Amino acid sequence: MKVLPFTIPVSHDRTVIVKEEVLPYFYPHLHQHEEIQLTLIQKGEGTLLVGSSMHSFKAGELYLIGANIPHVFKSSPSYFSAADTDAAHALTLFFSTKGKLSSLFDLPELRNVHSFFAQHYSGFRVPPQAVNDIAGKMLSVQYNSGLDQLMQFFQLLKMLSALENIPPLATDTPSKTYTDYEGMRISNIYSYIMQNYNHGITLEEVAAIAFMTPQAFCRYFKKHTGLTFVSFLNEIRINEACKKLINGSYESVSSVAYDCGFNSITNFNRVFKSTIHKSPREYVSQYLGNMQ
Repeated sequence: MKVLPFTIPVSHDRTVIVKEEVLPYFYPHLHQHEEIQLTLIQKGEGTLLVGSSMHSFKAGELYLIGANIPHVFKSSPSYFSAADTDAAHALTLFFSTKGKLSSLFDLPELRNVHSFFAQHYSGFRVPPQAVNDIAGKMLSVQYNSGLDQLMQFFQLLKMLSALENIPPLATDTPSKTYTDYEGMRISNIYSYIMQNYNHGITLEEVAAIAFMTPQAFCRYFKKHTGLTFVSFLNEIRINEACKKLINGSYESVSSVAYDCGFNSITNFNRVFKSTIHKSPREYVSQYLGNMQ
C-alpha cells in the first residue's frame, strides 16, 4: 500500500491494512487519509506533526492518529544525510470505522469502541505502561490472516478503548478533507519549514514555495494551521531544542539556540519560556529530576 500525500489507496482484500516499513528515514511529507492509523515506532526518532501540534517521538513509542487528520512522522535532520538504510522502522495498522466495518461498529457491543474513537478524533500517544501489550497484539494482527486476524483486531480494539486519561495529540483540530492539490501545497510548505528551520527562513522564501505573495501566504497559513508563520516556525525550533537539551547533545544552551535557527540567546530564552513556560535550564532540571 503506497502512501501518497493526503490519500491512501484502499485495499479491497483486507479489512485491516498492516504495513511494516524499514527505511533510511521517516517520510518528509504531510498527509492524511480516511483510515485511523496506529503506528509503533520500532527504530528512529524525530518530530510528529499532527495538525499544527508537534511532538517528539522515539523508538518504543506508539501513536494513534485519527481519520482525516493531517500528520507526518518526520525523522530528525541527521537521518536525511546518513547512509544507514534501515535507520527508521515502524509497524502501522490502518482501519476505518466506516466502509467495510461500519455495520459492525453499529452493533451494541462495539458502540463504546466507536464512541472512543469519536472522542479521541485527533489521536493520542499510548501510555508507556500499555505499549508492550498493545504492540504485542499488533504483531498478532500482523502475523495472522483471515478470521484469525480479524479476531485479533477486535481484541486490539478492546485494549485501545480501555485506555483512560489520555491527552489528545492535537486540540481544536477538526477533521477536514483536502484535495490532493491543496494537500500537496500544504505538505510542501510544512516540509520546507521543517527541513530548513535551522536557517534564517524568511516569509518571502516560504511564500514563494506556495506560489503566493507574502500577504496572501500569511492569510492562507493562518487559516490552515491556526498559527502565524513565525509562531509555527518558532514551535518547530523549540521542539528541536527540547530534544537536544534532554539528549545532552550540546556544548551550551547558546549552541542549542544557534543550531536551531535562533540568532540570539536572548530571543531563544524568551521564545522558549513563552512556549514551554520554563527556562531552558529549568526544563532540563525538571527532566533530569523525573528520570531519577
